[in-house]
Amino acid sequence: MRIVFAGTPDFAAIALKALLAAHHDVVAVYSQPDRPAGRGRKLTPSPVKQVALDAGIPVFQPESLKTAEAQNALRALEADVMIVAAYGLILPKAVLDTPTHGCLNIHASLLPRWRGAAPIHRALAAGDPETGITIMQMDEGLDTGAMLLKTVAAIEPGDTGGSLHDRLAELGGQAIVKALALLKKGELQGEAQNDHQACYAHKLAKAEGHIDWHCEAGVIERLVRAFNPWPGTFTDGHQQRIRVHRAEVLNEAPDAPPGTVLRRERDGIDVACGTGVLRITSLQLPGARPQTASDLINGGKDVLLPGQELN
Repeated sequence: MRIVFAGTPDFAAIALKALLAAHHDVVAVYSQPDRPAGRGRKLTPSPVKQVALDAGIPVFQPESLKTAEAQNALRALEADVMIVAAYGLILPKAVLDTPTHGCLNIHASLLPRWRGAAPIHRALAAGDPETGITIMQMDEGLDTGAMLLKTVAAIEPGDTGGSLHDRLAELGGQAIVKALALLKKGELQGEAQNDHQACYAHKLAKAEGHIDWHCEAGVIERLVRAFNPWPGTFTDGHQQRIRVHRAEVLNEAPDAPPGTVLRRERDGIDVACGTGVLRITSLQLPGARPQTASDLINGGKDVLLPGQELN
């Protein structure tokens, strides 16, 4: 089959590599236009574009797929199927209908559980016991198409947004290769989603990382993991912003208002929450590198002392 691939970030690049490793005929790649990156703000190709260039595959980078010019260019590729993974552009009906078998999406959730832009992080923050990959037949809705194939992945206690992303990216590559094998044999069957079971995974915002110490310690701990490495979680105290990279829950009743530092010891800084206590084990002060509680104490910093209040 003639395959057109559309994607932009690392998650999609891993899927493209899996297709190429399986010797599929990827005739063209679509990716978002190059964006400024790094301190020099130099225009940088996306991870997907870089994989395509290394493989000698033609790359298309339209600002939109809604124009007649872009749609004619896609039509001229005579694709049997279009594989989409975290592309970042809306696919109008004319595009969805162009390939013989339509457009298949690699979605990082067990649909219909999490639809939208940030299913990996939302699943972690919500405390879901499992997540996975759904290969979906795309329609005009937001992740509402028929489910074609699912791969389940357990969410481990120590998972972060980064570790879960990497694991699901690998599963996504494996799943789309399997789905294409079934499609070629005419054995890929769709199952309609139950809209009543759907949740919307809103795009991440940096402001969401501001810790509300009135929440349960478990809720905060999951947020710290879900937002690691991006956008990160933080708290304000002693006239500076403190980033929290890792934490754990202590099952004890706090004897101080939420946000109060209870103890500062080498194995962690304990902070009172609305329910329970959160022990911060890795943090970052302004202008400094991430450090452990032990490093903080060794550095003699007058911050996060018992009795201090965080907000």
